[in-house]
Amino acid sequence: MIMAVVGPTAVGKTKMSIELAKKYNAEIISCDSMQIYRKMDIGTAKVTEEEKDGIKHHMIDIKNVDEDYSVYDYQKDARNVLNKLLKENKNVVIVGGTGLYLKALLYNYEFKENSEKKDFSNYSNDELYSMVKKIDNDTKIHVNNRQRLESFLNNHDVNDKVISDKMLYDAKIIGLTRPREELYDAINNRVDEMIDNGLLDEAKYFYDNKITGKAINTAIAYKELYPYFDKKITLEEAKDLIKKKSRNYAKRQYTWFKHQMNVKWFDININKFDETINEVIDYIENN
Repeated sequence: MIMAVVGPTAVGKTKMSIELAKKYNAEIISCDSMQIYRKMDIGTAKVTEEEKDGIKHHMIDIKNVDEDYSVYDYQKDARNVLNKLLKENKNVVIVGGTGLYLKALLYNYEFKENSEKKDFSNYSNDELYSMVKKIDNDTKIHVNNRQRLESFLNNHDVNDKVISDKMLYDAKIIGLTRPREELYDAINNRVDEMIDNGLLDEAKYFYDNKITGKAINTAIAYKELYPYFDKKITLEEAKDLIKKKSRNYAKRQYTWFKHQMNVKWFDININKFDETINEVIDYIENN
């Protein structure tokens, strides 16, 4: 059995995935594009050893921060893990907020592995960005990051329809949602907790060591602190920027999942989370 837990940042996906894994003796596959990187722990809200509660997790901490890693790479690696677990008759919980990763994993999402790089020299950054958006409307690549735009496009065939609505695996996709203002409060509180738990030191390590790459350029909560380290903005301004970008990202996550996948949504009450868990279990066992 395959269960996927999706939804916006800070909605409660990690807790739900752990409870389902314990209930069904399952292993967990992450579909978070930033949690694959080592040392990016606090800023990505990576599941802690304590939170894992003994449940085995896959597709976390598999790459260094300065290594490039595409959706195509994820599809290959995650499908290898998923197919292995299914062969072993294991139940699987997939959890994360990177919708494109989940769709590439479960659906007929095809890539063409190119032997040579395409020539984009005649295209402007805006044109490249527009091409990327056609493939991944939720892209976090900045329009001025030409290297990342070209790298993304070299892993995709822009002219072909690469996504189909055919799901290759029998999976139940469970979406978690909560009132918008409540979610935004949770996001804001999470950022404050990240700062309290050592986010500054985590980001400063990358800053001091001049580590660059996809992860640092696209992840929220790291590059926003760099102007603070440069003494160009205050810590409060940096925190507000992280909160704003995280809220905007949550909006985009909602939009993506509602339009791209067949999701069964559950409204959660964070103070009575056991009730939501029971509702999800009832859905899994009766549908």
